[in-house]
Amino acid sequence: MTRVRVEGFTVSLDGYGAGPDQDIDNPLGIGGTELHQWLVPTRTFQRALFGNDEGTTGVDDDFAARGFHNVGAWILGRNMFGPIRGEWADTDWKGWWGDNPPYHVPVFVLTHYPRPPIEMEGGTTFHFITGGIREALDRARKAAGEKDVRIGGGAETIRQYLREGLIDELHMAISPVLLGRGESLLEGLDLRALGYECVEFVASQKATHVVLRRTAG
Repeated sequence: MTRVRVEGFTVSLDGYGAGPDQDIDNPLGIGGTELHQWLVPTRTFQRALFGNDEGTTGVDDDFAARGFHNVGAWILGRNMFGPIRGEWADTDWKGWWGDNPPYHVPVFVLTHYPRPPIEMEGGTTFHFITGGIREALDRARKAAGEKDVRIGGGAETIRQYLREGLIDELHMAISPVLLGRGESLLEGLDLRALGYECVEFVASQKATHVVLRRTAG
């Protein structure tokens, strides 16, 4: 059965999944890159981005690798695709990751503005969904077949799916940094009332990995 998962979404000690003032020079907001000190050195990240096997192994790499297992489609908020706001004036922009993004499956991007699909190298096709989170999930489930749907973020996109109880499993990596302000992930959400509980809790030298699973309706 297809599950809806969030994998490797990193938050600061004060609960922010991105820093303030996101733009083309600061795609994760000011200070946001500090969150991912656990992820970038891993063999999984190095292989996905640079095609080499020279990264680190261990707890962090195990969680990074789990995030790509059995994923048949992704859902992204528009900020995860690019810094453009409003109408798609710059149609040359094809995402943060270059010609061969690390997804390699269909990706459904939430937006208010229609745009034709973009086929990329390596099996990634970006589809732009204007009908909201449920339309995106329906499309992603169909594309994924018997595999799972991974919601990549950002924070507000994940919050919308959590509020509707549509996420089956959420893996957060808590990074030992303070951002002070930015995009909060869980503020105002009563995860216990929504049926979530902690099923896994593992620490590495660079992050604490927490897995929440929805076990009640």
